[in-house]
Amino acid sequence: MKKLSFYLLVVSLFWLACGKKEASTESAVKAASVDSTRVLSPSEVLGIAIIEPAGRLVEMASEQSGVVTKLHASIGQELKAGAPILQLTSSLESAQLAQARSKIASQNSAIISAKANLQLLQVRLTKAQADLQREEDLFRGKAITQQQLDDARAQIPDLNQQMRAQEAVVKEQEMRVGEIQADIQYFQTALDQRMVRAPASGTVLSLDIREGEFLNAQTPFGEFAPAGPVIAVTEIDELFADRVQVGQIVLIRPQGSDNILTTGKVVLTSPYLRRKSLFSEKAGDLEDRRVREVRVQLDDPSKVLLGARVECLIQL
Repeated sequence: MKKLSFYLLVVSLFWLACGKKEASTESAVKAASVDSTRVLSPSEVLGIAIIEPAGRLVEMASEQSGVVTKLHASIGQELKAGAPILQLTSSLESAQLAQARSKIASQNSAIISAKANLQLLQVRLTKAQADLQREEDLFRGKAITQQQLDDARAQIPDLNQQMRAQEAVVKEQEMRVGEIQADIQYFQTALDQRMVRAPASGTVLSLDIREGEFLNAQTPFGEFAPAGPVIAVTEIDELFADRVQVGQIVLIRPQGSDNILTTGKVVLTSPYLRRKSLFSEKAGDLEDRRVREVRVQLDDPSKVLLGARVECLIQL
């Protein structure tokens, strides 16, 4: 009897222990579920951003190659669209333009001469027509012969033919003026390309060229920041990407600091996910996560420098 009581006591303690273990396991699962919900439902998300103008940084380059003869701008200078930045050698283009322009005066003289010859032929035709009328009157009065009348009549078609030929000469000379003007425009364009100008209104950020150096065509020689709003460009991990929306408030902080430099607002969210591009060490790095590009317009751009890396704390 004592053995049976002891056996029942052991079994009771075993089931009691199992019940406590199951209860603690359920509590742990519930706690983990709550913690998971907190992780997946944050009130803010952090991204590393780079400060850029809204028009993005522009790498300046020249359409033509040549030696830099003069720098018209300096680093940090604000320019209007089309303002000169640097001048390349242009002696050949200037000479070609001057030569083309000199042809205009001589061509205009050729046109005047051709028109004068045409006017002279018109006068001769008018006189020949009057002479023919007189010759016909004399012929009817038997004052001249048939041969004389035929000679007078033959002058009319001959002069008409000469006039048509001279009109063609005048038209050809006038068309030549158009060709010369096209040459002038071409050489003027070539000369204009020897001057590198600001692509838009904005600020020169860098100039990696000096007077006297040779500049290769299409080789960047500096960076330019178009005028306009300043933005922070960041990338948000795909885990939280769908929670970022236009209009959300953003806190801009230095990296690793809680100090707030300025605030901003989300103005653009990319419509698709892509590979990480900002701050990646290598272009070919394999990534198992994708990101969404987000652009934030800053309220006070004077608190940050273009090109600086900052933290963007987006308030969800």
